[in-house]
Amino acid sequence: MSTTITASAAPVPPDSPKPGYWDEAVAHLLKRDRILKRLIPNYPATWLTLRGEPFVTLARSVIGQQIATRTAASIWQKLLAACPAPFSPETVLALDPEVLRAAGLPKRKAEYIVDLALHFHEERVHPEAWAGMDNEAVVDELTAIRGIGRWTAEMFLIFNLQRPDVLPLDDAGLIRAISHHYFSGEPVSRFEAREVAQAWQPWRTVATWYLWCSLDAVAVK
Repeated sequence: MSTTITASAAPVPPDSPKPGYWDEAVAHLLKRDRILKRLIPNYPATWLTLRGEPFVTLARSVIGQQIATRTAASIWQKLLAACPAPFSPETVLALDPEVLRAAGLPKRKAEYIVDLALHFHEERVHPEAWAGMDNEAVVDELTAIRGIGRWTAEMFLIFNLQRPDVLPLDDAGLIRAISHHYFSGEPVSRFEAREVAQAWQPWRTVATWYLWCSLDAVAVK
């Protein structure tokens, strides 16, 4: 699956707090990984920031699956324009399904957005409890929703719950960065990627973030 939620190497807004574990994680990675020791200093003013309310984050993730980031952003803006504020499960469920289609959503993705809204509206998911649940328990709850697979659930763990030790092996961007930096561009298996990531524990989210940041530099080489 293509990466549609990625890090940005641009400095974060000054009011965006750094996760409490970030500095400790960076110190660990600088000490344990020779590649990250070289990469991390290139991005001194960027770190993981929150991506909105749970329902909004998941809706945007579903919309962005397997399409270009720019296309996903355009569909999202059209959907916001068509949906009464605030964008919520209730306002989505009140929409005519054709409104979702008119915003650019394929029929199946429109069905996924409705199913997501139903899960929240009917309290079949429990966002108020997620902070106290382990990663796999949250993944299990999220992947019960149509259109949400493991990649989307792991992006939610990273960007919404800010879990420090997530390794999204289904993310094409992460695998591409590992291939470039650790294997001279050769194809990388999930096993090999997991082996590289052993040195990053318990801060695999932070390592993943900096490898995502490096993708801009990789793209211009």
